[in-house]
Parts: sequence; C-alpha cells; structure tokens
Amino acid sequence: MNYPFYSINVHEALDKSNRVYMGESALSILFDDFSCPKNLEVEHFLKHNAIEFTKKNQSVTHIVLHRSDCGDSLAGYFTLAVKPVSVRASAISKTMGRKLSRISVLNKETGTYTASAYLIAQLGKNFSLPKGEQIQGTDLLNLADITVKMAQHIVGGVVEFLECEDNSFLLDFYTKNGFKMFDRRITDEEEPEELIQLLRFI
Repeated sequence: MNYPFYSINVHEALDKSNRVYMGESALSILFDDFSCPKNLEVEHFLKHNAIEFTKKNQSVTHIVLHRSDCGDSLAGYFTLAVKPVSVRASAISKTMGRKLSRISVLNKETGTYTASAYLIAQLGKNFSLPKGEQIQGTDLLNLADITVKMAQHIVGGVVEFLECEDNSFLLDFYTKNGFKMFDRRITDEEEPEELIQLLRFI
C-alpha cells in the first residue's frame, strides 16, 4: 500500500483556483473532528487560530490527511513560521557555533547568536481517528521537515527550532529525532509557563 499520509497547505485549501480547494467553512467542519486531549492548546489553535493566522501570514498551517478507500480524514497538522532565534554560545558546542556563524554573528557582549530560523510552531495528531489510522509522531514531524526543506531550497537557512513543555516523553522524542536543547523560555501569559527550546540543523 502507498504511504497513506499527505499534507496540504491551508493557503492552497483556501484558494478557489487551486485543485485542493476546500473553502473556509469546509476546513472549519474538518477541524471540528480534531481531538488532542494530551494538549488542549494544540487543539484550540487549529480550531480557533490556524485559518486566520495563515490568511495573515503570521504562520502557515499544513493539514495532514489520511488517504483511505472510505475517504480522506484529518490525521494531524503542523504549523510553520519564520522567527528570530537567539542562542547562547555557552549552551551549544563549537561545531554548532560554527554552523550558526554562517547565518549570524556572535554578539560578544551578550554571548549570543541571533538568526532567522524555521519555527515548528505547532505539531498535533488527531486522536479521534481509529488507532490504526492515527499518524505516528515521527511521520508527522517528517512531513513538517520535508516542508521546511522545500522552503530551505528556495530561500536558504540552516536552522529549525521548536518549543515544548518540560516533559520527559516529548524531550526524548525530539532528541531521538535530532533536536538539541539550547535554552528555556518563560511565556508572558497570565499564567506563565516554562518551555524547553530545541534546535536542529537542516
């Protein structure tokens, strides 16, 4: 059987001239079936922010569909953006520092490299699907990585990064997939949360 998962850029799903056009109403209905009880923030973003953020180019969401004889269903999604990232030289190896120096300059006063990078802003799988149709986390991350590399081929760049909760399962997952922790960040929300920042060279 061919690989059953494929991704669609929400920009294309909103474009009437595109062959994968769905329209905003159909997308919203599709998103209603998405469930991610392990991370309600991921679920909330898809249902309430993904379309508007994509339309405004704040970030771009890509939906991942599962292809089957009974029709295609929403297996998950990932959201990408381009953001500046600051990395303390003391937190990374000399090899990583040399790679970062290709696209940034070390600020000797602060001891940090600041560069534009690809941010994997959201990554979520749909737990409402039957177990056999659910996408594995590695497959979802690989689809996001393929999209990042397509962007890299067009505009360049050498770094992608993400943030996650201080959770041993998540940290182990991202570490096994080549990400390295480089810092922590406290969110500026009403109830501040500490997030682990990880990067990977592409």
